[in-house]
Amino acid sequence: MSVYSNEKEYDSAVKRIKKMEKHFVRALSAQAELKKAVVAYIKAKEDVSALKEYYGSEQWKLDFSADEAGEFPAELKRGVLSEDGIWDLLEEHSEIAGTVAELAENIE
Repeated sequence: MSVYSNEKEYDSAVKRIKKMEKHFVRALSAQAELKKAVVAYIKAKEDVSALKEYYGSEQWKLDFSADEAGEFPAELKRGVLSEDGIWDLLEEHSEIAGTVAELAENIE
């Protein structure tokens, strides 16, 4: 004997369970991805702080001037000396902080 009154109720239950299972799997996956990203971003906090301190400092200005004068080898990666590079990173950092705060406020 079934807990459902008829076959239609049973079929409806199966359909509902399949739908909820999809939600469940997506939510689990999203949680795992978010947790991994948050842990990585927390670890990068020191990097962001170091870049924030470096950007606009006298040392950064000197390094920037030396780069503009062509004193560094061409193969040296120096995105950190682009005028927009660190600025954009720091702006994105602020936006991410706002998004995370909003997420924390709205988690049920």
